[in-house]
Amino acid sequence: MMLPAREDIRVPITYEVVKQVASDLYGWSLKKVPDDTLAALSAARARETNPTSQRTLDFMQAAARAAEREDRHACSDAGFPTYFVRIGTRLTLDGDIRRAFVDGFAQLVATIEPPILKFITHPLTLERGYAGKDMPIVSFDVVDGADYMDITCSPKALGSGRWADLKVFSYPTVAEIEAYIMECVLTAGSQHCPPVVIGVGIGGSFDHAAKLAKLSTLRPIGSRHEDPMIADMEERLLAAANKTGFGPMGTGGDTTALAVHVDYAHGHGFVPVAVCFNCWINRRTTARIHENGEVTRLE
Repeated sequence: MMLPAREDIRVPITYEVVKQVASDLYGWSLKKVPDDTLAALSAARARETNPTSQRTLDFMQAAARAAEREDRHACSDAGFPTYFVRIGTRLTLDGDIRRAFVDGFAQLVATIEPPILKFITHPLTLERGYAGKDMPIVSFDVVDGADYMDITCSPKALGSGRWADLKVFSYPTVAEIEAYIMECVLTAGSQHCPPVVIGVGIGGSFDHAAKLAKLSTLRPIGSRHEDPMIADMEERLLAAANKTGFGPMGTGGDTTALAVHVDYAHGHGFVPVAVCFNCWINRRTTARIHENGEVTRLE
């Protein structure tokens, strides 16, 4: 009997594989500023007219390169782990996959050098530790017909996480939506460690708008939304954000935001609008687990 070729062999995606990938992704995200973000910082430095802001952007790029070269954290605030998981319908799973993320984070805490501080915080007692209810935060989605699992880790820290906001409108105009987004930008000022990536989710339900906003921050900098109306909105909002004058780390100048990414969903007459931010490090890493169990790092 002829055995199938290697590329045709399908094996279940196991707890152990997902656990290791979850651990690796979180560790990678703490020490590597994404390539698109480094390119955006370099482009911002070329456009920047404020001398103090120019020096700040130079320092950011040097710090990012040093963190990667020396295997150090790009920021002392490791935040807490959030994962976005896309599971192909052609895959088979084996083991406690949700638990794999919990144990992967615990493995990372036990092994990473330099160690991270206790940032997992009880919302009522404010007690800190390395584990807690619903930690890590994991969102699952399904990809019809796909034979892989994509996992993205994007840790959330205090600087950018504090300034996210959401408001529910009734039959708003585009002008009202954009005014609210800019209100969020002005309220945050420079407290979220700019230049930032701004994610916006419009429509759907309360929770879905927030998810759209967060997912929008994960888009590559420089990409445009496929809907021309949304792409134009992104361009207007980016120009407006950079006219606020907050600049890199509040030093003034032309670069408060590296990108504004907007997405939307149909819903009802009530329209939730969510706004969130990623700081200048813009932490995210993604890996793909293929149907044969092999792992590819995508970013």
